Amino acid sequence: MNREEKAELIKNLNSTFNDAGVVVVTKQVGLTVEESNDLRIKMREVGAKYQVAKNRIVKLALKDTKYENISDLFSGPTAIAVSEDPVSAPKVVSQFAKENDKLTILGGGIDGSFLGVQEVEQLASLPSLDELRGKLVGLIKAPAQKLVSINTASANKLVNVFYARANQ
Repeated sequence: MNREEKAELIKNLNSTFNDAGVVVVTKQVGLTVEESNDLRIKMREVGAKYQVAKNRIVKLALKDTKYENISDLFSGPTAIAVSEDPVSAPKVVSQFAKENDKLTILGGGIDGSFLGVQEVEQLASLPSLDELRGKLVGLIKAPAQKLVSINTASANKLVNVFYARANQ
């Protein structure tokens, strides 16, 4: 890789870190190409990105970003999972790490704050943004449904009274 390619890679990674809502650093030892591609596909499905890069290049890309404080995590065979949504990348990486012992979570960062392994796991346990939207719509919709059922119940009772009176 020549200097221009490295400079372009650093610039792209720097842009990725600036746009990221969360960054998860993983250690991967012995992960096959097929397993790595499977993880990348799962990440793309939720709008996240998984990338392997040289530690030195990542450390250079982290400079002047809000994630500069996680640069100590980059030693040995590492990779990064990045997403704008603070839950999707940790959720996919955590699930994959549970199924595959070749991948371990080292830590990460969210909006400039350092995250340990436990905090990344806690983020992974939260519902996704789409799940929260669904719950919110359900909560908003429930009172309207109750109001409609109360109004129709009153009308039904009134009709029953008229029907009983007519039968007398």
